[in-house]
Amino acid sequence: MYSDEADADHASRDGQGAWEVTRLPAGTSLDGVRTAGFRDSAGAGLDLRVLPQSVVVVVIGLGEDPFTVEAAAGQRSLGSLAAALSPGPARIRGERVECVETCWSPRAAYSLLGVSPAELDGSVLDLEDLWGRQLRQLRERLADTAAWRDRLTLVDGFLALRAEQGPSMTPEVAAVWETIVARRGRVRVDDLAAACGWSRKRLWSRFRAQIGLTPKRAAMLIRFDHAVRALRAGRNAADVALAYGFADQSHLHRDVLAFAGCTPGALADGTATTPR
Repeated sequence: MYSDEADADHASRDGQGAWEVTRLPAGTSLDGVRTAGFRDSAGAGLDLRVLPQSVVVVVIGLGEDPFTVEAAAGQRSLGSLAAALSPGPARIRGERVECVETCWSPRAAYSLLGVSPAELDGSVLDLEDLWGRQLRQLRERLADTAAWRDRLTLVDGFLALRAEQGPSMTPEVAAVWETIVARRGRVRVDDLAAACGWSRKRLWSRFRAQIGLTPKRAAMLIRFDHAVRALRAGRNAADVALAYGFADQSHLHRDVLAFAGCTPGALADGTATTPR
């Protein structure tokens, strides 16, 4: 459901004219945070296959109709949700959707979540389980606010306060994540540990607690993310496998199936997910 930049007073629409998408003109006040408002103005409904990506996604529902989340653990109805970096194959459906979606880098998520990212346990969770009364109060204030500019400003202020009160990521963990991203997942864990002066075991423990994934899994995620973009751009699977650090096309196929629950071909032709 991600959007391009749009003026908060004049919401943009997607290619089909079904969704109003709104952002604050100056962006958010926090580094590593992107926030947008979404409204299903044409009543088209939401049917979205969740793909793993390098951000934690939090969706705050504003309407009365809950989201239906289908995942390995079963089907649930959630008013608001949080999706881990690698949530596993999942699908989100909704009718008359109106929501605020905010996407956080791992560094921002560590400060904002209120729990260790590892507690998301690679899934899509009920945001109320994480934020409880604070979420209920925020949703009440959003429901009483009509203008999207004011709604997004309210969420931005709420997140800024959480960031002030939250923990800061260890510099070594942040540096390892940035190295994995910069090298597109083509890294060795022993080299990462040596670069920050830690043992492999210490890096594994600290990294998982603050990022939510092991370093090896994080590298797989970054490779997957680049591969998805390339497949959607029309590149064939064999070339993508070679370009992004997979041993061969079969390796790419296995990773895509494990992360997304579909084949590279389904990702490439757009049948696996609605456009972001």
